[in-house]
Amino acid sequence: MATETLVAEQSVTVTQQWKPVVNPWLIAATVALGAFMEVLDTSIANVALPHIAGSLGASEDESTWVLTAYLVSNAVVLPMGGWAASIIGRKRFFQLCLIIFTISSFLCGIAPTLPILLLCRIVQGAGGGGLQPMAQAIMADSFEPHQRGLAFSLYGLVAVLAPSIGPTLGGWITDNYSWNWIFYINIPVGIFSILLTQRLVEDPPWMKADKKKLSRIDSPGLILLILSMASLQIMLDKGEEKDWFQSTFIQVFGITFAITFLALIIWEWRAKEPLMDLKLLKSRNFAVCCFLRLVTGGLLNASTVLQPQFEQASLGYTATVAGLSLSAGGILLVVLMPMAGQALTRVPARNLILFGFAVYTLAYFYTATHLNLGLSFGTNSWLRVIQVVAIPFVFISVTTAGYFGMPSEKSNQISGLINFVRNIGGSILTSLTGAAITERGQFHANQLLKYVTPSSSIFQTQLRSLQDSLSGSFGPANANYLAQAQIYNRLQAQANLLAYVDVYFILCALSLLMIPLTLLLRRNDPKESAKNKVAVH
Repeated sequence: MATETLVAEQSVTVTQQWKPVVNPWLIAATVALGAFMEVLDTSIANVALPHIAGSLGASEDESTWVLTAYLVSNAVVLPMGGWAASIIGRKRFFQLCLIIFTISSFLCGIAPTLPILLLCRIVQGAGGGGLQPMAQAIMADSFEPHQRGLAFSLYGLVAVLAPSIGPTLGGWITDNYSWNWIFYINIPVGIFSILLTQRLVEDPPWMKADKKKLSRIDSPGLILLILSMASLQIMLDKGEEKDWFQSTFIQVFGITFAITFLALIIWEWRAKEPLMDLKLLKSRNFAVCCFLRLVTGGLLNASTVLQPQFEQASLGYTATVAGLSLSAGGILLVVLMPMAGQALTRVPARNLILFGFAVYTLAYFYTATHLNLGLSFGTNSWLRVIQVVAIPFVFISVTTAGYFGMPSEKSNQISGLINFVRNIGGSILTSLTGAAITERGQFHANQLLKYVTPSSSIFQTQLRSLQDSLSGSFGPANANYLAQAQIYNRLQAQANLLAYVDVYFILCALSLLMIPLTLLLRRNDPKESAKNKVAVH
């Protein structure tokens, strides 16, 4: 502990001696723009898959690889950012990622076949994988420690808002233009970001490029990282479709992930120059922050997918209308993000995280107890509003707390690991909640079918009522068939509703479990930090 504090104090001294030439808020806005573009692309293509499949002569099942290819490539590069930046410098690496992302976006838009599109998406995901962690690391070093909360409020807005508006924007572009334009819109934004980065961003003195490290690349670590992340993403993406571990296909990828991921952890822990500095997890505070970010990423992604999915499947909303129901929550985030960042300058991060998870718990409980098949658009918008209240306080506070007591020269590795676990958490919880919806829906359908029997007076009364109302238009024989079909459809709708209720209760319980874990975080004194312009470690 004493050694850790000494290293942190030395790091803070160096940090105080260096400040960027330009206003740090201009730097933050520049790198946030690039990160926003990348995060947006993780969700904007979702609603365009049927159009992509039809245009390129592929099945909808095959078109889902457009998402999987991007996520796999993205997940591999995310934790490699610190190593790559140490070779060519952080600014150059960020620019290189922007260039790769922009060019590959153009190539995705003109792709004539699905295989070529998948190849371009892999390249695009690789370019995008370095943008999030580098943007966060640049912000962390551009601001004094006591101002990081405010800076991360801008980053948090990007990371949270982009996935929320992605499906709506993607649906609107696809409906009014073509699926190609969901990739073309990245080009002007990418060029603008490259020019701004060249003009405004600079590397701190401790970020010295060392090209010799390229020849000492951690090849075993890279291979294990690729194999483990590819196996995990394919397993999660195809699990529900293949009936999970009932499928040999999923079993193979599951076993491959387990073996390669365990080997990756062991290797990276022992490697002299690892791709990922896992020894940072020796810090209890950082380890807890990583786990909280894993859960936070899962809660954010899962809830962002669950609500529009429920609205389309159970309430008959179009993709555009379902996306619009999230817009009120997005507007609230714009207001709350800077408020949460400002709160970090007055309130210990741990307290804000506790508050956030308490609000998460209440919000998911409220949602679970108020879901029904007659919800109005306004009520759905309100449910989203209460769900996003906690996001800024948890997201920004956990990100900021991850840097407590850590040396500045480790900023790249810290941001890489934090973003890595957030994305993994998002993928895992989104897939698990999707599987839970299917399985709990089947469970509730089987339970409800027990009451649809000839011996049930309620069922017989409802059946006769429907038959009477339909027989005049369709005849007695058809009326009987249609009446039974209507009852079955109502049963399926009710079973599906109950499945969503179960999943929201699960999210509620998960949020509640995070409250005692948060108490393990180190308590900082923001007033003392602001006074001394250093973080108290």
